Amino acid sequence: MADEPHSVGDVLDKLRELADQGDVEVGHMAEAFGSRSHGPFLLVPALIEMSPIGGIPGLPTVLAAMIALFAAQMIIGRKHLWLPGFVARRKFGADKVRKAADKLQGVARFMDRHFHGRMPALTKGVFVRAAGVIVILLCCTVPPLELLPFASTAPMLAIAAFGLAMMVRDGLLMLFAFLLSGAAVAVGLGLWADGAGQGGGS
Repeated sequence: MADEPHSVGDVLDKLRELADQGDVEVGHMAEAFGSRSHGPFLLVPALIEMSPIGGIPGLPTVLAAMIALFAAQMIIGRKHLWLPGFVARRKFGADKVRKAADKLQGVARFMDRHFHGRMPALTKGVFVRAAGVIVILLCCTVPPLELLPFASTAPMLAIAAFGLAMMVRDGLLMLFAFLLSGAAVAVGLGLWADGAGQGGGS
């Protein structure tokens, strides 16, 4: 099994390594990140959605569905993450993955500098299951929000926070992710309501 990433920089480095070999399949990501680690499987799709790749129509919903699948396995306590074939075979263009990794490098440095190893007990057990439930709820908000420019970034940011917290075992960040989830839902609902209102008024 590949060494599991312990920082966002590690994640981006692995994405670049995969992109250097051609188009990147989700199954190859699973092998690169280590199939026993929940964090990267929340963090990576969320980061992809927040990168320029996330502007591809329909992609945020696909990524949300993938994340929900991972989150469901967190809830039932599955230690070894399973991917159905159609998810494992999903591909991302090598150039787009490489560009996304490069765009996120500054964010990665910030995250790796400030988040690591505080109150690790809050990143295990019941907290992981609770995070899984919240993540699925956040994923459910993505399809309608995708109709509005950049609106789906709000729930994806909260999902990324959960993924990072579990990956670097940062309990304080885990607590922040729970708070951020509530704010993300509120922002998302506000944007959706504004968009629906404008659509109804036109």
